[in-house]
Amino acid sequence: MTATDSIFIGASTRDETLALKLANRHGLIAGATGTGKTVSLQILAEGFSKAGVPVFCADVKGDLSGLAAEGVSKDFLEKRAREVGLEKTYTYEAVPAVFWDLLGEQGHPIRTTVSEIGPLLLARLLELNDTQEGVLNVLFELADDEGLLLLDLKDLRAMLAHVAERASELSTIYGNVSKASVGAIQRRLLVLERQGGENFFGEPALDIRDFIRTAPDGRGVVNILAADKLMTSPRLYGVFLLWLLSELFEELPEVGDPDKPRLVFFFDEAHLLFSDAPKALIEKVEQVVRLIRSKGVGVYFVTQNPLDVPETVLAQLGNRIQHALRAFTPRDQKAVRAAAETFRPNPDLNTERIITELGVGEALVSTLEGKGIPSIVERTLIRPPSSRLGPVTQAERRSMIQTSPVFGIYDRTKDRVSAYEVLAGRAEETQRQEQKRRDKEDNYAKKHGEPRRSRSGFQLPDFGRDDRPRQDSRKRRSNRQSQRDTVLEAGLKSAARSLGSSLGRALVRGLLGSLKRGN
Repeated sequence: MTATDSIFIGASTRDETLALKLANRHGLIAGATGTGKTVSLQILAEGFSKAGVPVFCADVKGDLSGLAAEGVSKDFLEKRAREVGLEKTYTYEAVPAVFWDLLGEQGHPIRTTVSEIGPLLLARLLELNDTQEGVLNVLFELADDEGLLLLDLKDLRAMLAHVAERASELSTIYGNVSKASVGAIQRRLLVLERQGGENFFGEPALDIRDFIRTAPDGRGVVNILAADKLMTSPRLYGVFLLWLLSELFEELPEVGDPDKPRLVFFFDEAHLLFSDAPKALIEKVEQVVRLIRSKGVGVYFVTQNPLDVPETVLAQLGNRIQHALRAFTPRDQKAVRAAAETFRPNPDLNTERIITELGVGEALVSTLEGKGIPSIVERTLIRPPSSRLGPVTQAERRSMIQTSPVFGIYDRTKDRVSAYEVLAGRAEETQRQEQKRRDKEDNYAKKHGEPRRSRSGFQLPDFGRDDRPRQDSRKRRSNRQSQRDTVLEAGLKSAARSLGSSLGRALVRGLLGSLKRGN
């Protein structure tokens, strides 16, 4: 195999290389903090770029930005170059690079639309439960049925309010829609906005072909995502990476087994992609990783512990660079055993023991060769990088952004007519129609002399002042006086009748008594 067919990784008892033809079978770079994972990623990115393969990598600590700058001669780099047999060919050079940033601060903005990311990933991003995810699915279905575009977060907020208003109606069509669930989604959306997630949604959306570029000299462009601040929003980071893979899978045509990959992805801090992930999401990652190989895309996970990657995904990773692991805890010891058992055994090496003894810049390496069979694991000195160790300066970054091939394409947002504008227009039209109806009723009432009515339909009192209230008042006073007089007279008459009756009975009794005595 010639040098143009492979990437030189380092030296063991032989030259350890990664065959370009098998590089789309994916890989893993693992090891404890400070053992050299970043350098391993850096030399692979350099090798792919030199072979004309575009690269995407997430720059978690800022160190990978050094890929865009020429390396500086240092004694330990020169020494390592001699140790691995590069003393005659080792040079310092930068790779063609483009800087990206979801927040739009340290690179060109990366955006996608709410519709493109879909309800599954959005539910993962918002940490929704099953019930809330169901409401989100109803929202997307309703938007499709009514032809409403979901582009950014204000569209999503408008649709949530729309769904809440029509909850009873939608429940009979799509299934139960709870206003409480809508409220919970709105609160999660607010948290996402405060974490900078609103910068990720909108237009112009990323054209995935802008990640698959080559420089005029034929080298592949290395796309570097500034992810240092993104790490404060691990859900956003994980969802973005999965969305990117899904987009590639959907957009790229089948190519089978090409002589070299069309694109290679490096996912640093890969555990963030799987941490607390629901089963459905892990299954989607596994599916994409397994099938995207036929699209000519290689995926390399970079993480501290091999156990951070689910077994179903780990089984797809054929090319491995394992740096030192520390066995301080039972979980660490389990990770060491798991890492050792995944390699093709070397009868001359105690793999489990050596993993804990590796120095900085050393690794156990096993890559696919021949018909896709893993090579026997070897203890390897990793070659030194040709690009800069450490980050570029802010001035260098700004200069590279302004001279990149995508400068001016994504730096300004666009705001098309979408769900927010359509729903706002409907609300305004409804208000205009209601106001027109009220004006018509008022005009009719004035014309026909009918009493004015409130907006709720209740008759309003007439507070106009004229002589009638005073006349009515005098009549009421006269009536009350008459009523009082009538009551007095009735009382006197009753008393008189009572008195008359008593006197009459007394007289009759007296007369009868006299008659009896006379007899």
